[in-house]
Amino acid sequence: MPQLPFKVHELSVGQLSARSGAAVSALHFYESKGLISSTRTAGNQRRYSRDALRRVAFVRAAQRVGIPLAVIRDALAELPDERTPNRDDWARLSQVWRSELDERISQLVELRDRLTDCIGCGCLSLERCALSNPYDNLGEQGPGARRLRVDRGAKDPESAPPRPEEASPRPEAVPSSCRESAQG
Repeated sequence: MPQLPFKVHELSVGQLSARSGAAVSALHFYESKGLISSTRTAGNQRRYSRDALRRVAFVRAAQRVGIPLAVIRDALAELPDERTPNRDDWARLSQVWRSELDERISQLVELRDRLTDCIGCGCLSLERCALSNPYDNLGEQGPGARRLRVDRGAKDPESAPPRPEEASPRPEAVPSSCRESAQG
């Protein structure tokens, strides 16, 4: 890793990339999203202040744990005078993000556990598939969309006759493993 003299206060995009480990394209992307900022030289080259290294490290650490860039940008915007995040900032923000991450982990564990059933069946049935149709409460009313279905001639969307694309599948079109599991 190239060492910079201490007196250097601004980094080129290449220097920032080499020091931070982020690709130049990633740095340009971060800048376009308002996560880091640069100034321009007379020759229109980007220059980053040295504290951009810490901001990039902060962004990459937050990304590694799954925090979306918009949330990271909002967190950085809360810092006074756009200062560089420090250890206390990370501790405070990571505590806030912890419950969000716990919820995401819970959802992933549930998805993983349901994935085994889907692989075993292989049908991706809209009636019972936990992956393609989780928590389907309106499925008991029959096939097709329930909330978005509107028949222009009927006053009550629920009284409209079913459309051809909403008709139930022919029994022979449904895999036998699904028919058996739906019956038993």
